[in-house]
Amino acid sequence: MRMSGRLALLGLFALTSCLLSAAGVYDRAEELSRARLEAGRMKNVVILEGAVREEQVPGETAAAEPASAPLETPPGEALSEQETLEAAPEILSSVMESSPDADIRETTIPGGLFLKNATGYPVDVEQMLRDGPMVRLPAEGPQILIIHTHGSEAYTPAGLDRYESNDASRTEDLRCNVIRVGDELAELLEGQGLNVLHDREIYDYPSYTGSYSRSGEAVQRYLDAYPDIAVVIDLHRDALGADGVVYKTMAEEEGTVASQIMLLVGTDDSGLEHPNWRSNLSLALYLQNAIDQAHPTLMRPVSLVRERYNQHLTGGSLILEVGSSGNTLQEALAAIRLFADAAGPALRELVQIPEPVTEP
Repeated sequence: MRMSGRLALLGLFALTSCLLSAAGVYDRAEELSRARLEAGRMKNVVILEGAVREEQVPGETAAAEPASAPLETPPGEALSEQETLEAAPEILSSVMESSPDADIRETTIPGGLFLKNATGYPVDVEQMLRDGPMVRLPAEGPQILIIHTHGSEAYTPAGLDRYESNDASRTEDLRCNVIRVGDELAELLEGQGLNVLHDREIYDYPSYTGSYSRSGEAVQRYLDAYPDIAVVIDLHRDALGADGVVYKTMAEEEGTVASQIMLLVGTDDSGLEHPNWRSNLSLALYLQNAIDQAHPTLMRPVSLVRERYNQHLTGGSLILEVGSSGNTLQEALAAIRLFADAAGPALRELVQIPEPVTEP
């Protein structure tokens, strides 16, 4: 098949998969797409989703089969909610992370206003966009918190961006891990007139287990000190791959070489209390829409999942996945600049206008 015909078919597949996702056809089509990826690089294909979604709550199955035996709980001992969330990453297959011998391939995942819904809840995306976001930012004081539950997540070393790796695609070097991307986002949003707090602590090293508990406690401390914080961004780096192949997501924006970005929203579908998930989703769709209009290939589909990932703490909590382990730091930084270029003005539109003071 000629390239033009192949691209046309891929475009048709992307549209069809979105329309049929509610009927379960999407999942089967996605499996077939991943199989075809083994033949070589293929653009506009949805591939295996990120490692953060493989962190489990009780009674759930990981998104991908682990390479080793499941973690067992000693008789008579029950894992707490957060301990269970953290257990799965300890046994993830190592092919999900980059290594010097990894076969790294590029892919561009179609996004736009698509929603990948892994829950049992129906979502009317168009209606939520018409209704607009539920969250509003305060006119004064801290408005946005950026934190990193998995702050040691890093990218494929390239050029001058070299680091001493503590583990596959992980480092405590703040110049090279996702905290560096958080620095960039905080600076850009502040430059657009927003008030941002950036927590630069590493919560997943040396112990990965318990990182969501630790970051959740940190978020609560910030909220206790600054109760008007409206938006909490938990910034991660994704990991995509299978069978020794690691995929790097690439936006196709003219004039820049950038990774793609994904917004992930948790729910109460796992049975855990989470009254804020619809508010969080409305914010994610609002930002997705704004960014898609400015940079149509930057965003992957919004991912709606059963787990809550500390997002019950506010009505404006989101996970932001910037690139994957196959991407370089510079590609991730280019992506976050594009993100802030569109997300910053959109967030400013949500700032409450202070009421005028009237003289008695």
